[in-house]
Amino acid sequence: MVLCLVSALLGGLIATTITMPPDPLPVTMAQTPEGPLNPAMDARAMRVPGAEGPIDVHGGAGPAGPIAQAQDLDDLTPEERVSVAVYENANRSVVHVATAGYRGDRFLFMEIPSAGEGSGAVIDRQGHIVTNHHVVEGAREIQVMLFNDKIYDARLVGQDPVTDVAVIKVDAPADELFPVVFGDSSRLRVGQRVYALGNPFGLDRTLTTGIISSLDRWIPSRRRVGRIKQIIQIDASINPGSSGGPLLDSRGRMIGMNTAIASKTGESTGVGFALPINTIARVVPQLIRNGRVMRGDLGIDQVFQNERGVFIARLTPNGPAERAGLHGPRVTRQRQGPFVYQSTDRSTADRIVAIDGQPVKVAGDVLDALENKQPGDQVVVTIVRGGREFQVPVRLDTGG
Repeated sequence: MVLCLVSALLGGLIATTITMPPDPLPVTMAQTPEGPLNPAMDARAMRVPGAEGPIDVHGGAGPAGPIAQAQDLDDLTPEERVSVAVYENANRSVVHVATAGYRGDRFLFMEIPSAGEGSGAVIDRQGHIVTNHHVVEGAREIQVMLFNDKIYDARLVGQDPVTDVAVIKVDAPADELFPVVFGDSSRLRVGQRVYALGNPFGLDRTLTTGIISSLDRWIPSRRRVGRIKQIIQIDASINPGSSGGPLLDSRGRMIGMNTAIASKTGESTGVGFALPINTIARVVPQLIRNGRVMRGDLGIDQVFQNERGVFIARLTPNGPAERAGLHGPRVTRQRQGPFVYQSTDRSTADRIVAIDGQPVKVAGDVLDALENKQPGDQVVVTIVRGGREFQVPVRLDTGG
């Protein structure tokens, strides 16, 4: 129960900001990172009886929302009817994710308890829930509150920092689990109406609406290099605590997962970003089966970049790239008495200019080119060596 006492009102003031050039606004993960405990977040303490069922003092009506009667809809516009239908069909699929862990204090040299929260969506009746990797990253304890205010301990099933997707699981009765329906993000259009569901600032199952502002955006990956591509840009309001919540179309199908906002304050400015559902649908089965995503490994452990391009810095010993004949820097070692001196000649390193015809201009392009490759796939690496261009076929091994 303690985890659901996390204060989003104070924690929402803190945001993890990362720079996304060349856009002027930083990208902030829409997660409530940390906050002190707050009894107001106890769902049972927040509810008082009402004439039409329990009334949430934060403004929500009933555990799953009121069921609209036919006569109630007569007074609504067609657009309002769609919004009501989307909410009533999907809100029971949304969960409140609370985490607890420890963070290091560089001044006190000790670990300090920390807490965070976000959102998630039920994807099957076995208790699997999809959320963002950054919502549960580093968590030692995870709890989930369902639409009916019941709280369950959750365990991490798998996570993929590359796409910022994670799967957690609760042991809840099947009749309390309402899986969301997946849509198809390849069919989306700019201007299409969208609906964002989540728990901004701890306000459970909040619905905001907007449109798709743009498609095929990118945001920085949580790995040090690389980008998450095919991102959906929306103007529906998402805020800290919204991370991991579903983005829905007008038929109530999940077409994305609310992930980040472009903001200087850490709060919504009308520029939000969602992972496309097709990426999630590709990653989730592997996370459930393997706990991680199995990607093809090129056997290049590290690259370096300068004004001339991207060069191989280190190869996996006897890895795919080395077996294919690619060259990294020449390393020589000399022993002088009890000491061994090492020198590195980078002039011998191959410059990578393309992978399967996809240009490599920055270090992250190497990882991006391999994102959808599987172990056993063959790729053609175009390199420059000694002023001449070569195309080298490489068979990928199993990587992470």
